[in-house]
Amino acid sequence: MKTKIYIIALVSMIIAALNLSAASKNQITCTGSTTVLPIAQAAAESYMDNHPEINISVRGGGSGVGVAALQNGTTDICNSSRPMKSKEISVAKAKGINPVAYAIANDAISIIVHTNNPIKDITIQQIKDIYTGKIKNWKALGGPNLPIVAVSRDVSSGTFEVFNEKVLAGAKVEGSAQLLASNNAVLSAVSNTPGAIGYVGLGYVNETVKLLSVNRVIPAVASVKNNSYPLARKLYMYTNGNAKGEVEKLIGFIQSEKGQKIVEEQGFINIK
Repeated sequence: MKTKIYIIALVSMIIAALNLSAASKNQITCTGSTTVLPIAQAAAESYMDNHPEINISVRGGGSGVGVAALQNGTTDICNSSRPMKSKEISVAKAKGINPVAYAIANDAISIIVHTNNPIKDITIQQIKDIYTGKIKNWKALGGPNLPIVAVSRDVSSGTFEVFNEKVLAGAKVEGSAQLLASNNAVLSAVSNTPGAIGYVGLGYVNETVKLLSVNRVIPAVASVKNNSYPLARKLYMYTNGNAKGEVEKLIGFIQSEKGQKIVEEQGFINIK
């Protein structure tokens, strides 16, 4: 009798596992960077239009959140606006996760100010001095006598990690700076604050803010692709091992000509 019950339970477990496997093949989860978010959302919508049997869930939270989800096996794709750190890769491998990176777009961390600010160009050193509190008034840069309000991203942001590496060189952001959780939050704060300065992905720049050149270089297709713009970077999707099945098809779609048009429509730069 006990043997019969055991067999029935085992068969039930196998059936349940098969059902879960079948469901997971039609469900893709993307988690992480808010910079990658609009690309991932638009690409997912386009992909699902042609593959109605596939359900793609796209979540933000920041690159750090995406990396943690990949390490914990709770997402199929980690969206990241920076390369994973060697320490993060080591942690993942210790959990049996093997991160593989796929570049899906080029981007530029874009320095923005209020539309009424007459400043047109800023240097990397001046940006660093502002965010570390050495420069506190636009008058010091030839602008109006107006206190500077520094707006930054929080530490879970991949954009902050790249900004920290390329601008701050590891220096601490001054305590009075606003630390916000998304590109949209930074955009809104800068557009509504006359003395503000902030930084966002290129795809988020619009007419509500003023884009500054950096070291006299404007973020554009040519300057980003040849790396003459000092804050150029790539955007990534990470998977556990080489992408397979529908995840492979989705990433292949984003890297295709059609997918790269979606990248451009979102204001970012293709990888072709």
